[in-house]
Amino acid sequence: MNVTDEFKTITNKIGEGYYSEKRSKFLAFSHHVTSIEEITELLAHYRKKYYDARHVCYAYMLGYERTNFRANDDGEPSSTAGKPILGQINSNELTDILIVVVRYYGGVNLGTGGLIVAYKSAAADAINNSEVVIEQVEEEVIYNFNYIMMNDVMKIIKEMSPRIISQTYDNTCEIKLSIRKSEADMLRSKLKKLSFGI
Repeated sequence: MNVTDEFKTITNKIGEGYYSEKRSKFLAFSHHVTSIEEITELLAHYRKKYYDARHVCYAYMLGYERTNFRANDDGEPSSTAGKPILGQINSNELTDILIVVVRYYGGVNLGTGGLIVAYKSAAADAINNSEVVIEQVEEEVIYNFNYIMMNDVMKIIKEMSPRIISQTYDNTCEIKLSIRKSEADMLRSKLKKLSFGI
């Protein structure tokens, strides 16, 4: 597996998890997300839906490089909620994911250790009930050429199987392709050779 052009995420099916300890209930939900806007909307939805809950904690990870992430304790003691949720995302090597854990307080304090176990277990349950998939990182390649070169261009496309995003045919033609990141340079160099008639 080429690490640079594959990543693990979940499908659009919401994964649900549950954990209870000393009458406190922890409801977990995992979502496939690709933007901060989506995350903000989902958090607003959960805060509204579970307005009577004590805490709505979450963690997310975005992007195939897994460098854009955040964990939020929403009033729980520092690092007892968001961090254990994020820990589950990391140990499953997932990205483009948001996990929200809603806590209903049961009247008995769980202590920091108990909270960490509870949030971690609820998040793990949500992941277990999600469909994990391996996606490919794609890169766009845009190529301009004369109409006369159409057959040669199509031959390369048939050979390398990139996805055609858009194409315009005029005096000069433009084709926009999307291909697995690790193959993008090879596609570019093959198309470039056509331009120079090599």
